[in-house]
Formats: sequence, structure tokens, C-alpha cells
Amino acid sequence: MVVGAAATREGTPLAKKDDKKRLGKKHRQASTRPKKGRAPKSTPTTGAVDPRKRKVLSTKRAQVEKLKRVTKQSPDREKRKTLRTDVGESAPKKPVRRAGVDGAAAGPGGRGAAGKKQVVRSANDDNLKKNRAGERPADGIVGRQTPRSANVTGRERMDDEDWRDIELLAAQMVTDTESVASRDLPLIAVCGRPNVGKSTLFNRLTGSRRSIVGDEPGITRDRIYGEIEWMGRDARIVDTGGVVPDDEALIPAEIFRQAQVALEEADAIVMVVDGRTELASPDLELARLLLRGGKPVFLAVNKMDSESMNSAAENFRRLGFRNVLPISAEHGVGIGDLLDEVFEVLPEKTEFGDAPEVDAVMLTAVDEMEEDEDGPDFSPEFPVAETATLVPAIPSGPERRLRSHGEHVAKETKVAIIGRPNVGKSTLLNALTGTERAIVSPIAGTTRDAVDEVVERGGHSFRFVDTAGIRRKGKTKLMAEKLSVIMARKHLEAADVSLLVIDATEGVAALDANIGGYAHESGRSVIIVVNKWDLMTKVGPDGMRLFDGKPPADQKQYEQDVRDKLKYLEYAPLLFISAVDGKNIESVFKKVELVSRERRKRVTTGQMNKFLEKVDFQKASVPMNKRVRIYYMTQAAVAPPTFVLFTDKDVKMHFSFERFLGNQIREHFGFIGSPIWFKIKARQKKKVE
Repeated sequence: MVVGAAATREGTPLAKKDDKKRLGKKHRQASTRPKKGRAPKSTPTTGAVDPRKRKVLSTKRAQVEKLKRVTKQSPDREKRKTLRTDVGESAPKKPVRRAGVDGAAAGPGGRGAAGKKQVVRSANDDNLKKNRAGERPADGIVGRQTPRSANVTGRERMDDEDWRDIELLAAQMVTDTESVASRDLPLIAVCGRPNVGKSTLFNRLTGSRRSIVGDEPGITRDRIYGEIEWMGRDARIVDTGGVVPDDEALIPAEIFRQAQVALEEADAIVMVVDGRTELASPDLELARLLLRGGKPVFLAVNKMDSESMNSAAENFRRLGFRNVLPISAEHGVGIGDLLDEVFEVLPEKTEFGDAPEVDAVMLTAVDEMEEDEDGPDFSPEFPVAETATLVPAIPSGPERRLRSHGEHVAKETKVAIIGRPNVGKSTLLNALTGTERAIVSPIAGTTRDAVDEVVERGGHSFRFVDTAGIRRKGKTKLMAEKLSVIMARKHLEAADVSLLVIDATEGVAALDANIGGYAHESGRSVIIVVNKWDLMTKVGPDGMRLFDGKPPADQKQYEQDVRDKLKYLEYAPLLFISAVDGKNIESVFKKVELVSRERRKRVTTGQMNKFLEKVDFQKASVPMNKRVRIYYMTQAAVAPPTFVLFTDKDVKMHFSFERFLGNQIREHFGFIGSPIWFKIKARQKKKVE
């Protein structure tokens, strides 16, 4: 009867009240309530122990916590962990040591342990190769896995060592492009299907690392021009992307269109095929197109590293070409024979007589005074409103006398177009040059190699360089993308002026501020270009924007927002354009010419001393220990403007004082769009005898 009464009592409010009495007040919550039955084991706290034993207990608990944090196995042990060949299968068992088998594997010494290690390592190497080939991410690691483990293959994030390797490779690459004077030279076009070694051959012939080379197919997309010299003769060469004529996708179709432009203007064509593989359908289609063109074509059978492989090159004669040459672009085998035959069919350069060399113009004292007052002579012979035209030969215009660490005659202004991926850099290059020079697509990261084009405007030559979109390290996955990001910064450092392109529909992002910081720290002049402004102003019948249904943007408010987020670029001009429609493109040329002129402006020491007398340095909010007394200052260099301050003590200039002095200099002398650098030189006091 008692049992029945207890059973009927379960689940009733009375039973719950009994449970609360049994558990106590501090265990009434479900999260802290222990299980029924045996009492939970809890380690005694320090407060419940005898004061004389508290120190011993605390030391023991600290040792236990330390052992929990320290890994049980060494890093070398973790590297030797085995990988599962298949996710569904279990881990491979350790090889069993048998008499005779281990001795045979160990060699003459007959050491079984060594043979056992060799079997395990060979199995691990095979599994690592499979994972590196991309069959399966390393989620089948037996044992402990950590994100930083060396055996975690398939992870997309690269280590610092890998980035250092790519930076070393980028240091070997060059940013030089073809000169304007080489436009009259005969042109050689290199073409072929993807991943046959065209870029490697281009780098070999030009003697530089201009084109990005990698194992990934389709790295080269735009046309890349260079210059070569052979047996006293000069020529131009163009590297094209991998041609797949039947592929109707957007990027392959654009690559084919760019290759067709190169083939039409070429005087001789070198078609590259892979000698280690069979002929593919793109090879046959491209050969059929080249045979119809009627131009001299040379078939270069690449990757023939030894003479024993040269006989296999005869199998490619079925393509219908007469000139078949086995080469190895990687090792330079057969390159001389190829150039001999190509230069035989190239037309001779027309003799117009050598152009007279222009000597450096030394500025006299009178010229220096005129330059200080009016600035360098940039006056164009033609009005600025003229349309942009490609430079056919050496630009002929007024002689520009500029000085940068000395006197020289400036030839052209190099302008780098930088920004995040898919903000309209390639579209802007096409709009500035008036051609379809760069491939444009809505896919982010289309441009990889830097594309440049020279434009003459009002007697002033501009070389616009379209760089790859700069993105964060964690967002780049392929080797070509990582190398293109580093090369974009390298092209930026080689330029005079940078156009920081911002997407108007997305606003200023944190990455835009970082990219602008690259240009600011490298001393490049900066022009902020807000692209796609047409989308922010086009409205429908309801008065709202078409692309997002919001009210049209106010240009003044938008400019203030950009200035607030890019405060360190307050000296940079800001333009609102639409590269697709060609709106406000004329202002880009005017601002680039203005900024390049201000970048090379020089102020005399006398003018700087008069300027110092008018500046009220008490307005500068600088700590007392960072304040310096300026005796006089002088401009040491231009491009960017660099000033040397002769002070009473050698201390690092406070950032607020540097900003105050820079603003005062801009207010009096300009220097629009260019950063100003300062150097402090303390005056040496005479020794008291």
C-alpha cells in the first residue's frame, strides 16, 4: 500500500514540494540542479580549506589547468598523423612487423624499424598528394585537428610563408611596358589554347617577368605588349589569353575577341601547342582560323625539354603549318631557331632618320623665378576640350621643364587606376582611351595582368594603367589572384598619379580606405573618382531611383560623407563620373594634368622663409615636449613635395603639428592632390671653447 501511495503521489504538487525541500534553495533552478541519486563530486574551493593548506591547493590546481592547455603531442608527432584515403573507410592500420618482410624493406642492414617508418611515410606521402590534388579536404585526419596544423590540407587560407613566397616572385616581376617610340616596330603575336606556355614564352623572349605565369589555366586574359631585340633588330610582341573559339561564356568570348585584335594587327604569328599532350579541338579550330588569315604562322611545339622528344613534334604537322619548331620556353631550348625564322619574314623598319636626342634643360636663375611664380610650363598647343587620341608615335608638344632631384624633361604622366574589384576600373580605362582595350565583365576579379594604354591630350601624354582589384589576403584563393594583388600595388608605386575608384552604389568601404592609404603612404598623388553616379541620379516615373527604389542622392551630401570617411585624403580632388555613359570623363584629364603639375611644383627658400614669418604656430595643438622651433625650411625635392625643416632639436614631428604645417603650406602654395613629406634636421650647435 505504501508503494501504491508513493506512485500516486508522483507528479503532484506535493511531490514537487518535497523535491525542493530535498534539493535546497541553491539548487532550485534547472540549470544548477544535480541528478537524483549520488551527490555530485566537486573539488573543494580554496575558501573551504584550512588556511595553512590553501597555497598547496592553489599550486596543484594551477598545474592541472596548465596541463589542460598544453598539447599532449609534439608538432612533429601531429605532422606524422595518417590521413584517411576515403571518408567512409576507417583509418589505415599500422603495418604489422613480420619476419623477413621488414628486413627486406629495411635494405642490407635488415633494420625492421626503419622499414616500418618507410612504409608509414610512403603511405602518408601518397595520401598528401591525393589531398593536394583537390580530391578531398583534410577532414579525415585521425586524431586531434587544429586550424593551424600543418597536415590540414585543402584549407583556403594561406600561411605567411606562402605569402612571402609570392612577394618574392612579385619582386622579380617588372612593371615596364612598351615605349611610345616602339609603335612603328613590327609586331609578333603569341597565341594558343589555355595552359600551353604562351606567357612563359613571352617572358623568355622579352627577357623579363612581365606576364603572370602559373599552373592555373586562363591566367592571362588581356593583351600584354613588350619589346624584344634579336641580332640587332627590334620588334614588338604581344601575349594573348588562351583562345577557345567555341566557348560562348562571357570571359572566354572576350579573351577570344582580344586575341583577334592582336592577330589582325600582327605581322607574324606564333601559335603555341603543348607537345606532351594530344591535339585538342581548340587547337584545330585556332589553326583553321590562322590558315585563313594569310599571315606567316609559326607553330611552336612547347615543352620539348630534351632532344629525344623533338621527333614527337613532327606529329603536329597535320595542323597544316609549314614551319614547325620544337622549343622549351621554360629552359630556352630552340628559342634562337624560332626567332631566326620569325625575323626573316618581318618587314624592315622604315628609315625616317634618327630623331635628334633632347638634352636635359638646365634652368637658369631667371627660369627658376618664373617657375616659382607661375609653375612649370604646361600650356597646351591645342584646347583641352579635344577628344582623346591614341599616340601613334613620339608625342610632339611644348617642352615641359620639370625638376625632381635635378633637371629633366618629362615625357609622360603615368596614371594608375586602383580600387576594389568590380568598381569599374576597366570600364574607366576604355572610356579614357576611347577603345575596348580591357576586358569588362560583371564578374569580380576579371583583370589580372595590368593593362596600359597611352593617350595624347593637348600636347601632354598620359599612360593609364588598369590594375587588378585589390582585395584582402583572406579573400584571395588562387595563386594568380594573390600575385595580381601584389602586382597592383607594385604598379601603383611606379605611377605618378593614382585614380582611386569608388562604387557610388556601395559607398566608401573599409577596403577603399586601405587602398587609398597605400597611395598616400607611397607618395602618389590621389584623385578620388566616384564611379556609377548615373545609377544614383536616374529616377523613374515615381521619382525614385531605378536600381533600388530610393530617393536620388544629393551630390554635396555624398561628397561630405566621402570626406568624412577619407579624412587623410582631404587634399585629393573628388570627381563624380559615369564610365559607362562617358559622363564627366573630360574632367578626369583636367584633374590629372592639374595634379601632375602641382606634384612637381617647387617653392624657393626665400618664399618659404617669408611664409614662416606669417604662420602663427601657437594655433597648433602640440604637446610642449614635442614642440620645435623652426629656424628656416627649404624644399628638397618634388614628386612628392618634400620639405626639410631646420629646427633646434632632433625629435619626431608630432602628427598634429605635421598636419597643421601641411595645411598652412597648401593654403599658401597649393600642392593640390599631392601628399607633403617633412624631414627634420637639427641645427648643430657650435662647441664652446
